[in-house]
Amino acid sequence: MDKTLIDAYRATEYRVRLLQGGWASIHVDAALPAPLQALTGGRSWAFITAWNPYSQPQPRPQNHAAQQDLLEALRCLPRTLYIRPGLGAGDNWRELSFFVIGPDLAEIDLLAQQFHQNAYVHGRGEGAARLRLTSDREPHGQAG
Repeated sequence: MDKTLIDAYRATEYRVRLLQGGWASIHVDAALPAPLQALTGGRSWAFITAWNPYSQPQPRPQNHAAQQDLLEALRCLPRTLYIRPGLGAGDNWRELSFFVIGPDLAEIDLLAQQFHQNAYVHGRGEGAARLRLTSDREPHGQAG
């Protein structure tokens, strides 16, 4: 995976729809916004999508179907406590996403690989959001 793509992931605004309306925005290497900290209760969380596998644009109906499959997979994980809709927003693109509380890294890694995602954002409680690289292409793991 090239540096340009990793930089784009780092620059993305990861928005989570709040119950009371509006959005909270997650940024890589920044603390989780206060409204989301209250939801996590110190637990692990992730922001993940099934849109555009390997960062290659796909037709909207295909992305929506994959996203529905991801939602079902998240619901089936025994540790999933909470799922909120999200939106990954870059300079010239948008991807529907999910903010999920509960599953651990290994579970989310498997889903990211199953849905051919190069990366996702994760953290624990109020800690900083981290970019995790998951594609079968180098590099892997925590993005530095």
